[in-house]
Amino acid sequence: MDLIQLRQHLHQRIIDHPRMLQLASLPEENKRFVLKGWIKDSLTQYSPSLSKEHNNYLIEQLENEILGLGPLETLLQDSSISDILVNGPKQIYVERQGLLSLHPDTFDNEQHVKHTIDKIISPLGRRLDESHPMVDARLKDGSRLNAIIPPLALHGPILSIRRFNQQWAMNFDTLVEHDTLTSIMAKVCYDYVQLGANILISGGTGSGKTTLLNILASHIDPLERLITIEDAAELNIHHPHVVSLETRPANMEGSGEVTGEQLLRNALRMRPNRILFGELRGREAWDLMQAMNTGHPGSMTTIHANSAEHALIRLQQLIESHQGTHLHNLHQQLIHTLDVIIHLERDKQGRRRVMSIHEIQPKRHAPLVCLFYFDGDRFINKQQHSKYHPKKQSIVL
Repeated sequence: MDLIQLRQHLHQRIIDHPRMLQLASLPEENKRFVLKGWIKDSLTQYSPSLSKEHNNYLIEQLENEILGLGPLETLLQDSSISDILVNGPKQIYVERQGLLSLHPDTFDNEQHVKHTIDKIISPLGRRLDESHPMVDARLKDGSRLNAIIPPLALHGPILSIRRFNQQWAMNFDTLVEHDTLTSIMAKVCYDYVQLGANILISGGTGSGKTTLLNILASHIDPLERLITIEDAAELNIHHPHVVSLETRPANMEGSGEVTGEQLLRNALRMRPNRILFGELRGREAWDLMQAMNTGHPGSMTTIHANSAEHALIRLQQLIESHQGTHLHNLHQQLIHTLDVIIHLERDKQGRRRVMSIHEIQPKRHAPLVCLFYFDGDRFINKQQHSKYHPKKQSIVL
């Protein structure tokens, strides 16, 4: 038999053995050591026909399959990987530094993928079957998981894992080094935070919105109380007074859901100075705008959009679609509530950049004023007058 067949045969033989019951009772740190001994014993009769490389490969694969997540185990331990994308059993893509590449490992078949997904979501109290063919979940390390199975997925089970970024030591200096923005732009962003501007961060998926939000929030006055609200907890703010809230999906019976809108309304009763909302998607948009406008200046959030102009339009559409009616003077309310829109994009090489910084200046005929933008080659400072740095007036006596 080939290596895959041998691994499958040994895997079944090991997990069917009565001594596997002993493994469950052992401390976590001892399980791999004991299991490795059992695997080596099982391989004894095949060792003469196996090379050292194949022998080590089988030991590692069987360990990962029994105690870990099979082909995903080594990928989840690799901190350089930001996304893991499984397109059926024979295709695994990974993203490193913004670029996708095909990974050589594969699953055996569709059932192997489904079994691995079940191992991930079962401890989380979630399920994936014909009655629930899609699932969203957050792993223990904060990574986000989405899975969808046939018949909705035509070519086998699809699994997407968005890794939780452990490298929260990033700061404005790191962004300047990576050419995400200039030092002048970083100073302007820092001033916005210190002066209590209401900030909307826009961009596409993976453009760096959450990373920038995390860095901005880390510069808030330590005496202020922050409340964060997210669907999947990603923010890890270096601040002494942070209260973190996370939404909860419905359980298997379809009840128990806690939405961002509900958490936001509760947060307003928790005496926050600033509210940081992970991403605006629905009903919570109107409540957050009201909070920004009535006693919680300096709050921040993100939104999916293609430009700063589109971000403002999409925010208005979100509010109107969930309010179910056209709100009189909504545009005027938004431009008097928001102060800054920072737009990010990720290019084809995986580099993330602040494409523009706009201030909203309601008294101007065109209230959306661009202070900085990236023209494709370099950052341009438009030398526009900022409402946060009024020009000094000379008085002639």
